[in-house]
Amino acid sequence: MKGIVLAGGSGTRMYPLTLATTKQLLAVYDKPMVYYPMSVLMLAGIRDILVISTPDGVPALRALFGDGSHLGLNVTYATQSAPRGIAEAYLIGADHVGTDDSALILGDNVFHGARFPTLLQETQAKIDGCTLFGYPVSDPGRYGIAEIDASGELISIEEKPLRPRSDNAITGLYLYSPDVVDIVRDLKPSARGELEITDVNQVYLAQGRARLIELGRGFSWIDAGTPESLLAASQYVQVLEHRQGVRVACLEEVALRMGFIDSEACYELGLKMKSSEYGRYVMDIARSLA
Repeated sequence: MKGIVLAGGSGTRMYPLTLATTKQLLAVYDKPMVYYPMSVLMLAGIRDILVISTPDGVPALRALFGDGSHLGLNVTYATQSAPRGIAEAYLIGADHVGTDDSALILGDNVFHGARFPTLLQETQAKIDGCTLFGYPVSDPGRYGIAEIDASGELISIEEKPLRPRSDNAITGLYLYSPDVVDIVRDLKPSARGELEITDVNQVYLAQGRARLIELGRGFSWIDAGTPESLLAASQYVQVLEHRQGVRVACLEEVALRMGFIDSEACYELGLKMKSSEYGRYVMDIARSLA
């Protein structure tokens, strides 16, 4: 399976924070925002990842991740010159996806849950069409909303409905079969001039090939795309890390636990950051799992 992190957009909702930097490099407590979606792909066992960003964002993200080899990854980059919709990621990344299944994740989404790695690995092993992830929200009119029937089958998807049929918001993580590229190529831009990811999902739904996995109790999802939600995400991570003594979305630890790198390589990565608590944590994890 191939991975795509869409870390583009102009970040206007975050002004003035994003006037001089890309949104995905803002801090969610102790690490860059983009670490969180990157860790999700890694936890799914994905090692071949395309990062898509703005012309200004790509150099900064490349400086952060390089080619990914230090984490046992193959990270490449592409540019989205203007915000023309989430689905455009599959036109930009068509060669990257090729004939493989893929996972697309938005660069400002934070996911967490003890069972999340197992769920991701089980789900990505059996993709046929599209798999979406739903999360209950108190303000469903702000999101794409999924409706399921009594048997758990996905029966409708509606973007920002005036009268929501459920509180299941569709999160910014999407798993697709290889034909997603052809579906996006056939899309027409919406009234706002964008290729809408909801339109892609509607095609799969009409084919009977769309399913929704509900992330209920035991899972957390935060769209950190506003100052308020960015603060909420930081506070959530801070409380969790301080109470449990573990780091959320520590890429070095994820790479080690997934077998992408060994303990020695992990320790060396921590050693380069030894002046920070984060770096010392990486060193401790490497020693404990040696």
